[in-house]
Amino acid sequence: MAATTAGTADGTPCWADALLPDLEAGKRFYGELFGWTFGAGDETYGPYAIALSDGLRVAGLAAKRDGRMPTAWGVHLAAADVSALCGRVRAAGGQVITEPTRIGDAGIAAVAVDPGGAVFGLWQAGDRGGFEKQGLPGSFCWTEVYTRDKDTVDPFYEDVFGYRTRDLDDPSIDFRVWSPAGTEEPSDATAIGGRSVISDAFPAEMPAHFLVYFSVEDCDDTVATAMRLGGRVTEPPFDTPYGRIAVIADNQGAVFAVLAEPRAA
Repeated sequence: MAATTAGTADGTPCWADALLPDLEAGKRFYGELFGWTFGAGDETYGPYAIALSDGLRVAGLAAKRDGRMPTAWGVHLAAADVSALCGRVRAAGGQVITEPTRIGDAGIAAVAVDPGGAVFGLWQAGDRGGFEKQGLPGSFCWTEVYTRDKDTVDPFYEDVFGYRTRDLDDPSIDFRVWSPAGTEEPSDATAIGGRSVISDAFPAEMPAHFLVYFSVEDCDDTVATAMRLGGRVTEPPFDTPYGRIAVIADNQGAVFAVLAEPRAA
């Protein structure tokens, strides 16, 4: 599935970062897991490290300013005009929990929550557009929101971002795929994210959330490395038409997924 930032349309995933209690421990974990190196980022919200793969920006790690904040990965969605998008969020039944804030010359950020409770960021690019590498091993490749209230959440994202949508053909899987506004015929090639459902198969305490996926060469090897580094597996590797997937909590509890695309025959 595609997830591009070139000619970025509103609602396209353009950045991902993790809030962690121990930034240095996070750098060690992800440095070994994905081969990332790190550079300094803007510290408007506190200590921040830019993760690099082959010298290109792929993600961020942030130190939590408050222990009550969640230890979690989050996704940021592109906004040509973040203030206007915040207005659309409110009009569609969501909330803006961090008003638009200028991050130096890099851009303008805001944080919002959908009507089902899932938090996401908005990013209006200045000098920094977001991902410089994605869809390749060691970088972001996909995201989806998990919700218990699809009847409210589906129209929210479609109203706010103008997503064109389609549902998977498999009736046993309740999953809606998003393509950017203006897409003539939504397909795997145009997909940028999606909506899944928190069913009874999930823990009752699981909140609505976005799950961030990173591309890897070998899903099983990545899982083994994560476990050696102190992480744990929340969903063991399984096969899908799009590749082999696993869900992992890092050594501080931030959850993310990894995807190894099918190898060419």
